Amino acid sequence: MEKIIYGIQQLGVGVSDAVAGFQWYGRMLGADVKVFDDSNEATYMAPYMGGSPHRKHAILAANLQGGSCCEIWQFMDRTPQAPKEEISIGDLGIYAAKIKAKNIHEAHKDIKRKGGIVSDILQNPDKQSFFYMDDLHGNKLQVIESYEWFKPNKRHATGGVCGCIIGVSDVEQSRKLYSDVLGYDMAVYDETGVFADFAPLKGGEGKFRRVLLTHSKERRGSMAALLGRSRIELVQALSETPCKIFEGRYWGDIGFIHLCFDIHGMETLKAECAAAGFPFTVESDHAFKMGEAAGHWSYLEDPDGTLIEFVETKKIPLAKKWRWYLNLEKRDPHKPLPRWMIAALGMNRVKM
Repeated sequence: MEKIIYGIQQLGVGVSDAVAGFQWYGRMLGADVKVFDDSNEATYMAPYMGGSPHRKHAILAANLQGGSCCEIWQFMDRTPQAPKEEISIGDLGIYAAKIKAKNIHEAHKDIKRKGGIVSDILQNPDKQSFFYMDDLHGNKLQVIESYEWFKPNKRHATGGVCGCIIGVSDVEQSRKLYSDVLGYDMAVYDETGVFADFAPLKGGEGKFRRVLLTHSKERRGSMAALLGRSRIELVQALSETPCKIFEGRYWGDIGFIHLCFDIHGMETLKAECAAAGFPFTVESDHAFKMGEAAGHWSYLEDPDGTLIEFVETKKIPLAKKWRWYLNLEKRDPHKPLPRWMIAALGMNRVKM
């Protein structure tokens, strides 16, 4: 079976209150479509949760203007642990989510008006304008100007996730996964030095190598039109020895817990990842239920232990109120879903 990567499906966000987290991402950033709302026991991820299953509450939140979702994830039987110290840029793991903005100045004003605390507007080495902000749990966001949209509206100045910043210990080793396996084969820039746009961040005054990666091939099929083009920025600290962001903590604790890709052909991907030196460490059964959705999912670790998830989606709820579900197993995996069908997810929008 052919391997197809449709795009980043979602970024996992560990929070202390999933309901408050969903309300914040919906009100502040427009991720107000609840794709699923799942409360049960997380069993498969026990190896990353101290060796035991734990009860959890997870909400998959989408912004139908375009971009990937956020999976807002909360422990229900233990107190989620925050990092003991503020995370530094270059620390190992997912440092920040990249969030799409239609106009960076309008987004900056809109989020300030809503009470968000934002940095000044900056530029990266590619001359893209952006600003930093934190969510209500202290997770770092980079709101960055984008020109690719699925279904723009006037309610919000921002879209969904369009990538992330990942701290790595060795860019070349990390590219064996992100470029060779996941298809981020094109470097928008690869620069080493001290960067003005890192100055507002803890540890940002040091020397870094940073590589912004994107995919030369357009993502096609399934929900690729909504998920859109994405970029992964690998940041290697050269002045300091980086710490692991989740050192001494569980998957699911506060922070960005995983980067998830929407895919087709799990068995082919599994073999390819193993051959490249990145074997799956966790894998569900073939019809795992995620609230109202269903799929087959797996995890692997990048060279620094950052968790990458793959989901082969089997069923998604288009309109839960009318029990309208889409079975993806019976569709041609190369054929994109009709835009009206993806837009129908908007019937699961929650008014904030």
